[in-house]
Amino acid sequence: MSNSILAGKRGIIFGALDSNSIAWNVAEHAHAEGAKFTLTNAPVALRMGTMKELSEKCGAEVIPADVTLTEDMEQLFTKSMEVLGGKLDFVLHSVGMSLNVRKGRDYTDTNYDFYHKTMDISAISLHRMLQTAMKLDALNEKASVVTLTYIAGQRVFPDYNDMADAKAMLESITRSFGYHYGVKNKVRINAVSQSPTKTTAGSGVKGFGDFFGYADKMSPLGNASAKDCAKFCCALFSDYTQMVTMQTLYHDGGFSAMGVSPAVL
Repeated sequence: MSNSILAGKRGIIFGALDSNSIAWNVAEHAHAEGAKFTLTNAPVALRMGTMKELSEKCGAEVIPADVTLTEDMEQLFTKSMEVLGGKLDFVLHSVGMSLNVRKGRDYTDTNYDFYHKTMDISAISLHRMLQTAMKLDALNEKASVVTLTYIAGQRVFPDYNDMADAKAMLESITRSFGYHYGVKNKVRINAVSQSPTKTTAGSGVKGFGDFFGYADKMSPLGNASAKDCAKFCCALFSDYTQMVTMQTLYHDGGFSAMGVSPAVL
């Protein structure tokens, strides 16, 4: 059921690939709540995914953009404001990729060219995105930016590999840029630390299936789904959370607060 909590709001949603992705679910829920937005992903991802279907469903224009290129970020924000008819009220940063994970490289046998790409795509892209938005004055006062993270940025999950380092940097950028953008224009920036979720990216992590089951047993409420995460993100986009910023918010069914569970034992 929609409550139209995003009626009249404009935004950009990064990272929708297919119906399993969190960004896809956020787009569907934001549309149902009355938002208008553009969709973006890397050109290669657009060829792999099914974003045309989502675009038609939500009436959202797709603007290809490489998050590692400042000129692409500038074009994305400029064109989004033109398409949507004004400055933006929300942005979802759902971006992450590790070639070390994809190629099966162990954390102690890291390929550093891959490592640099992991950081650039999965963490520095948030800084580049925010810096571009600030320079273009693309976000309205009290706009909301949400990025997606994982608890491996705070605790050791060996098979999460260099993505754990990227998530730690991502959360630091959330705090640091959250201060600067908050002072400048009351823009709030938060990271949502989601349960393990059966997305294309998440399922590529070694041992994901076993860990998904472990986390589900460890969490009092079980794992949060992509649809649940979408609702939470839309709540953060809304006017109901205008004083929440610079936080890593755990949306994980209670997993992050647990020590041990009898169900696991």
